[in-house]
Amino acid sequence: MLANYLIGLREGLEASLVVCILVAYLVKTDNRSKLPPIWLGVGIAVGLSLAVGAVLQFGSSQLTFEAQEALGGALSIVAVGLVTWMVFWMRRTARHLKAELQGKLNEALAIGTGALVATAFLAVGREGLETALFIWSAVQSTGDGAQPVLGAALGLFSAVVLGWLFYRGALRINLGKFFTWTGALLVVVAAGVLAYGIHDLQEADLLPGLDDRLFDISATIPPDSWYGTLLKGIFNFQPNPSVLQATAWALYLAPVLFWFLRPQPAKEAPAPA
Repeated sequence: MLANYLIGLREGLEASLVVCILVAYLVKTDNRSKLPPIWLGVGIAVGLSLAVGAVLQFGSSQLTFEAQEALGGALSIVAVGLVTWMVFWMRRTARHLKAELQGKLNEALAIGTGALVATAFLAVGREGLETALFIWSAVQSTGDGAQPVLGAALGLFSAVVLGWLFYRGALRINLGKFFTWTGALLVVVAAGVLAYGIHDLQEADLLPGLDDRLFDISATIPPDSWYGTLLKGIFNFQPNPSVLQATAWALYLAPVLFWFLRPQPAKEAPAPA
């Protein structure tokens, strides 16, 4: 549940900040009449994200066991790729996000209402689709549909509240540090989702080595114990992983976390004219 709260908070806050920037810029430039197309684009993006989540959840239940495992494994790996790209993209472009969005909004204002709807839809829809796919993968990996969804919903609600407080000027935090540390935690969560995706593909007989266990500490950390459930919910921990699962987990986590947390190179100052 905590991992899914983090996913909802992180992705939701990105979307909330995008909406805040768009709305604040329109208000500041005396374009309040252009706010309805922005909210329409946001609403369409949210509706599409919910629809994708529903299709994944209810559509996959009609498949055979092997097909469900193959689909779950493949989409888990896709979700890991999307989240990995997202955390690196946000770290690289966070400083220039406001200027970039305002530039796109100026172009949309010059084109017309449809462009405003599209701008808001594309800005928010990407976050929504990533959230829907990653949460669905987390639900499949934990086997408990209620707690992951509840955790993600609470995270999204918190993100909306924080976004509103940012807009009103009532809250100020160091967003650079926030996105760095939440991004690092998401990389750890993504490593667990990747390992579980490998497990799904092994159960679908698409990858070998399902019974080739690296270790088995089920007696020490029972999967149905409170601490076993907690570890699985946060990190997708498995007490008896296969060699291939553990290898994929380590080969993903070590280099990605190192590369993500490495100090950013200082930009050179422009030469004087």
